[in-house]
Amino acid sequence: MSKIDFLRSRIVTLEEAKRKIGIWKMKGETIVFTNGCFDILHKGHVTYLAKAADLGNRLVVGINSDTSVRNQGKGAERPINPEDARQTLLASLTFVDLVILFEGDTPEKLIKELTPDVLVKGADYDPYETDKNSKKYIVGSDIVRAHGGDVAVIDLEEGFSTTGIVKKLKG
Repeated sequence: MSKIDFLRSRIVTLEEAKRKIGIWKMKGETIVFTNGCFDILHKGHVTYLAKAADLGNRLVVGINSDTSVRNQGKGAERPINPEDARQTLLASLTFVDLVILFEGDTPEKLIKELTPDVLVKGADYDPYETDKNSKKYIVGSDIVRAHGGDVAVIDLEEGFSTTGIVKKLKG
């Protein structure tokens, strides 16, 4: 398999993800899931994803579709990079096993379908928050816990954010 084909094999549909995760779970591997826009991949993203990968054997990254990013109100220019570019960059990271695009405002349906063992978000969220209306609530945490999984947060890399990069570029 060529390297580009290997890279492309990490970008999967829901059905492909479910099949691969099923095989990994049968082998006793721990599946970690996180999600985000990952619009302009930077050191903060890479550090976060590497730390997330350390929490299990396989890292699955859910990525917001272009429509989903636009619906988040991050600005008229967002996303800067289209979904296929964002997926390809994430899939190129050696510690990312699968990248799966999701529509909608949250990855809740995706988490329900994939039932990861560990759900991870940045430390700007609270793993113990149960109020679904709170900005600190981790979407899908109830689903993961109901299946015996864990919810974790990872400290963010200070000084790195896509919003900060966009502001800097605008001068």
